[in-house]
Amino acid sequence: MNADEIADKVARSMLAAEGSGPAWGIAIEEAREGYARIRMSLRPDMLNGHGIAHGGMVFALADTAFAYACNSRNLRTVAANASITFLDQAREGEVLIAEAQEAALVGRSGVCHVAVRTAEGRAIAEFTGFSRSLGGALIGEDE
Repeated sequence: MNADEIADKVARSMLAAEGSGPAWGIAIEEAREGYARIRMSLRPDMLNGHGIAHGGMVFALADTAFAYACNSRNLRTVAANASITFLDQAREGEVLIAEAQEAALVGRSGVCHVAVRTAEGRAIAEFTGFSRSLGGALIGEDE
């Protein structure tokens, strides 16, 4: 397997092992080394009291894309810190796409930027995650 095939297999394995991602209807569009793009449709139970996407759901989508990107080398990696800037609101029925791109990787530490947009390309949020690898593989060679 090449690096991008490993990244895709890791992301799909992580999604299958999560309770949250499948419950939210997260779908992986693309996963390769240092990169992930995922999507989620906003349902009524994902909205806040203003009838727009709950910030926690937008953050969770971005954080999930971040996780797939920073674990793409099949090395257990977790978030050390993350921040998000909300730019616009999203409504029920809209599809949100989170696109994560690793910006830096030095030793066990990494930085990843995640853009959250609607399927039409309207910017919803920008997320920056700082990761730390713990060591050990997520999937075995035979998986």
